[in-house]
Amino acid sequence: MNKKKKILALYRPRFSDQLERLHDMFDVISLKSAEDAEDIIRANQDIVAIYTAVGRNVSANIMAALPNLEIIANYGVGYDNIDIEAAKARQIVVTNTPHVVTDDTADTAMALLLNVSRRFVEGDIFVRVGKWLQGPMPNGRALTDKTVGILGLGNIGRAVAQRARAFEMNVAYTATAIKDDVPYKYYKDAAELAQHCDYLVVTCRGGEDTKHLVNADVLQKLGPEGYLINVARGSVVNTEDLVWALENDVIAGAGLDVFENEPFVDERLLKRDDVVLLPHMGTATEEVRYAQGEIVLANLENYFKGEALISPVV
Repeated sequence: MNKKKKILALYRPRFSDQLERLHDMFDVISLKSAEDAEDIIRANQDIVAIYTAVGRNVSANIMAALPNLEIIANYGVGYDNIDIEAAKARQIVVTNTPHVVTDDTADTAMALLLNVSRRFVEGDIFVRVGKWLQGPMPNGRALTDKTVGILGLGNIGRAVAQRARAFEMNVAYTATAIKDDVPYKYYKDAAELAQHCDYLVVTCRGGEDTKHLVNADVLQKLGPEGYLINVARGSVVNTEDLVWALENDVIAGAGLDVFENEPFVDERLLKRDDVVLLPHMGTATEEVRYAQGEIVLANLENYFKGEALISPVV
């Protein structure tokens, strides 16, 4: 009987059948806390794979400590939790789980947009605490004929655009290049896009290249009737600049599913009625979570069979 290869599980499948299959495929070494990481890695130098997820970082140091590491399978679309350059240098394969999250993330963006504009979350609280008995709630703002500016027109950005059009909204975007297959208005950068839209929806990738791309200048261009929606990565938005913009009425409000230091959220955001906050749940449906797990397992299985990967990053 062949000895199972070892995989370091920084994240474990939450569906029992997928966890069982992972154990069928590998000798699973689970890392339960950062404190025991060094001892576990030292005792398992023959680890050949890592199963990880957003928020579970795979640094250059971890890779260097595992001389036999061949593949890092990431449960999530974004892979800024992995030192990609270090992986390339070692010729370590990295995979992710794209495409299956597109629709649910776009739905979340539209839900945030609706809630900050029409004040539905605020309205729910208004009813629950008895304020309605004291008089009507202040008005929200209509979506029809407003412009959604999409920062990053990838798969998720395109899905947001489709949903916005269904609400009879106009669409504009900025991206690394003009997209010839869409009719939407293109602007050269985030600041110019913000100046010409009512809602700035962030759907671009995270990472150093986009860190604090949405800053004080962009928020000033968005203006006092503009809203910021972020379903990408918390790092794309400068939190200090966002708080400043909200406290000084530079923008009208924000809808956030992601944060710079999640799960910790800036206390100043928690106190504001003009901000809708979600716990990074843009892809949190049973269907998407299961599909992501299937892709991770397929990538791992295919790699060690010598077959084509489902979704290679590097």
